[in-house]
Amino acid sequence: MTEYGIDFSMSSDLRFLLFLLCIFAINLCFISTTKDYSSHLHPLDSLTSSELTQVQTIVKNAFCSSTSSSCHSLSFHYVGLHEPDKPIVLSFLQEQEEEEPTKIPHRQASVLARINHSNHEIIIDLTDSAVISNKIHDGHGYPLLNFAEQEAANKLPFTYGPFLASVKKRKLKLEETVCQSFTVGWFGEEKTKRVVTVMCYYLDGTVNLYMRPIEGITVTVDLDVMKITGYVDRSIVPVPKAEGTDYREVVNQGKPPLLNSTTENLTGPQQNVHPGFAIDGNVIRWANWRFHVAFDMRAGLIISHASINDIEKDEYRSVLYRGFISEVFVPYMDLTEEWYYRTYFDSGDFGFGLCATSLVPVKDCPANSVFFDGYYIVQDGTPAKTPNIICVFERNAGDVLWRHTETAIPGKVITEVRPEVNLVVRMVSTVGNYDYIVDWEFKQTGTIKVNIGMTGILEVRASSYTHKDQIKEDVYGTLLAENTIGVYHDHFLNFHLDLDVDGYANSFVKSRLKPTPVFDKSSPRRSYWTVVSETAKTESDARTNLCSSGAAELIVVNPNKRTRMGNYVGYRLRPGSVSSNLLSDDDFPESRAGFPKYNVWVTQYNKSEKWAAGLYTDQSRGDDNLTKWSLRNRDIENKDIVLWYTLGFHHVPYQEDFPVMPTLNSGFEIKPTNFFEHNPVLKVKP
Repeated sequence: MTEYGIDFSMSSDLRFLLFLLCIFAINLCFISTTKDYSSHLHPLDSLTSSELTQVQTIVKNAFCSSTSSSCHSLSFHYVGLHEPDKPIVLSFLQEQEEEEPTKIPHRQASVLARINHSNHEIIIDLTDSAVISNKIHDGHGYPLLNFAEQEAANKLPFTYGPFLASVKKRKLKLEETVCQSFTVGWFGEEKTKRVVTVMCYYLDGTVNLYMRPIEGITVTVDLDVMKITGYVDRSIVPVPKAEGTDYREVVNQGKPPLLNSTTENLTGPQQNVHPGFAIDGNVIRWANWRFHVAFDMRAGLIISHASINDIEKDEYRSVLYRGFISEVFVPYMDLTEEWYYRTYFDSGDFGFGLCATSLVPVKDCPANSVFFDGYYIVQDGTPAKTPNIICVFERNAGDVLWRHTETAIPGKVITEVRPEVNLVVRMVSTVGNYDYIVDWEFKQTGTIKVNIGMTGILEVRASSYTHKDQIKEDVYGTLLAENTIGVYHDHFLNFHLDLDVDGYANSFVKSRLKPTPVFDKSSPRRSYWTVVSETAKTESDARTNLCSSGAAELIVVNPNKRTRMGNYVGYRLRPGSVSSNLLSDDDFPESRAGFPKYNVWVTQYNKSEKWAAGLYTDQSRGDDNLTKWSLRNRDIENKDIVLWYTLGFHHVPYQEDFPVMPTLNSGFEIKPTNFFEHNPVLKVKP
């Protein structure tokens, strides 16, 4: 008998030998058709661990070699991909798609380093192993903090006599005390030093240190000399109680949960446990989408070159060249001595990617997830890895993609329903007390939905008050528990959205709904509304405050391409809840950030304009940010443009936020607008 060309009448030894040969041949074929994922498949891939090591070596050899006397101190603060020019990337990807011989553009790295207490902006060519530029920043501001210097600053109070006396005076245990460092902002000082304030918290019966601040003490640390240069013990305020603050499962086991949450509940029978997407290096293909995923120690998750397959045209059409969180501005509203300066830039001060945490399988991401690791550098330039920093999964939450039931045909009832299945790319960044859940969700309709979930622990101020009726002054927050005030604050997340709608030459169109009265006898109606559209000519035309402008539709169109009906192809921004900035224009934190003044900005594309609050946010002065770039008022009609959208939260704390916050969600969508000739999911199988 023979089967698949094998004679099973032969001896068992010979059959076994042939079996091994077949297995070897299959593996050989697999190896020959599988790409080497260790090589670079995409010019926008994140820097690898070996490339980060190469950066460390090149910088040290160039500035701190044994024969050099010019380098007395060196610390790394940012290393990321110095992306190739956009035309080079697009040309490479086009050649790759057409299966023409391609050569990856030179791999380059951007470095922010402190050398001899000066800020250096270094660009390194990794392909040639050479420094190609070195610029010393002589303006205002400092680069983001690294973990090592924060940890060193946090230890200093424990060897400082006045602090030890303050702890003893409060009858607290030194071994139960934990300290954290914070940026100090800028409030008009002519000269600044690279300093942080160190605030301390108390454990002793809980792990929720943020709910037990030791109020009234401010420690100032000069990071360049790593010494305490200022100390204030202004007052003794009761430390909030530990009781009821611990959020761990082991502590709360005796309390009946609302839902018996199990793995089966989380993944659910509707979840697809077999991933329906393909991963080639860092390129993900799912349904009609193709896009690139990368990690950056400042931005965190970056989505690039997102294109959608138009089945009717049988081609991938570009939607988003590059999208990421550019900055996160968090000003607190408390004006007291220990609080007024708490106006943080979570991305530029601390690194939104640097603070990203490992995702917990099944809990953070369902069982059908695929994970990516993230690489970054520490203070001395050594590479470090956070495993499982990004997850990708299909989600079927029981939503309906489209449906209709037809009952008007005599004798028939026709029902067609299509369930919605989406693809989610997720990262979680824990910046101190707050946890930001960042989801980029791709839909078969061509929509990209971005959702931000905020959870974690509130930043609270200790107080002498134990009941609201005792309060006769503005305490800048809500009394959540005894001696615990949840301070009012904002979160403004600015997204850099380089939309390339069916090509890079685009325009920005603002449409509003105009109520129109009917005065003549042409209709019995007395009013209606119509759509009035205006194409922004310059950057100043494009700035939009959604709370006051009356704009209903914000569309990026390709004025060079139309549908068969004559409409310009486009994508529109659909904001979620809109929060306007309430700080005055002359308030120092607002002038430093700039971008919350408008919900929407549009600028002409410039590769160097990435960070909405500027490259150096620590103690910045607002002289290099989105506001300043936009003042150039460049032409943006039929140009390569970038849309900047600011998602805002005004957070008034409530008792339900104590001791840990349930997740608060908001987001936005970018949706196809006359991009397709008809419903793109008409033929999706049920």
